Amino acid sequence: MRILVSLICGTLFGAGLYISGMIDPQKVLGFLDIWAIADGGWDPSLAFVMGGGLIVATPIFQFAKKRSDAVCGGGMNLPTNKNITTKLILGGALFGIGWGLVGYCPGPALSALAFGQTDTIIFVVTMLAGMAGARALRLHA
Repeated sequence: MRILVSLICGTLFGAGLYISGMIDPQKVLGFLDIWAIADGGWDPSLAFVMGGGLIVATPIFQFAKKRSDAVCGGGMNLPTNKNITTKLILGGALFGIGWGLVGYCPGPALSALAFGQTDTIIFVVTMLAGMAGARALRLHA
């Protein structure tokens, strides 16, 4: 049952990314380029995608925080650490720089693999290599 629910949720998430244009790096870069406001080239549409995500996710997280078990069984694994650390700031900065340079973040990049574009494949391979490198550094630290 949990696998079926995961498949449905993942498919719904991927479809939402596709419909909203989040898997199109040019659309994302058009949103991130706030300097284009002056010439009318800025694309604010992804702000509505993010707002819609918050509208849906906020009550679900409030519901989940009150539960000790997941709806489909198993324990709840909600984040509890609220500390702002140097690692968090540096990781967020690197994520933002990568997103701004390429127009992909991990979820949409994985969804965009379905189209088989070379630049997407290169991005995902290098993203996975970076994740493996970060894990190796963490294990040796």
